[in-house]
Amino acid sequence: MDVYKWYSVSRWLYLHHVPVLPMVIKAGIRILWGGVIPYQAQIGKGTILGYQALGVVIHKRCVIGENCHIAQNVTIGGTSNLYEVPVLGDKVQVGVGAVIVGPVHVGDNVIVGANAVVNKDIPPNSVAVGIPAKVIKTLAPDSKATI
Repeated sequence: MDVYKWYSVSRWLYLHHVPVLPMVIKAGIRILWGGVIPYQAQIGKGTILGYQALGVVIHKRCVIGENCHIAQNVTIGGTSNLYEVPVLGDKVQVGVGAVIVGPVHVGDNVIVGANAVVNKDIPPNSVAVGIPAKVIKTLAPDSKATI
């Protein structure tokens, strides 16, 4: 079964105030696939978590749009002393090992390269790579570029 389906079940249970079961499912995801996919996070429909979210860590307050692709070993989380966490738009592709931290907004139709460290906002229709991530290319709004 797809890890996103497990997340969806735990999210539904959480939103309907079912106690304990969401935590059990979250723990199961952690044990079986080594990822932290909290039921409190808002992850849009159609999102793909690469290799069953192997090594993926998502902060519980993160918002991820629809039809995103999150590769393995990605961290999407906050930083110390700041309440805000990353918000990803729709159709965002995050490459292997990328880190998105802090109060950043990643626009729609963005590609974040492998091992990039995003600590500033990324505008829509962009490709961002490097440490720290910099926009190296602007995409056409209807393009179907992939990682």
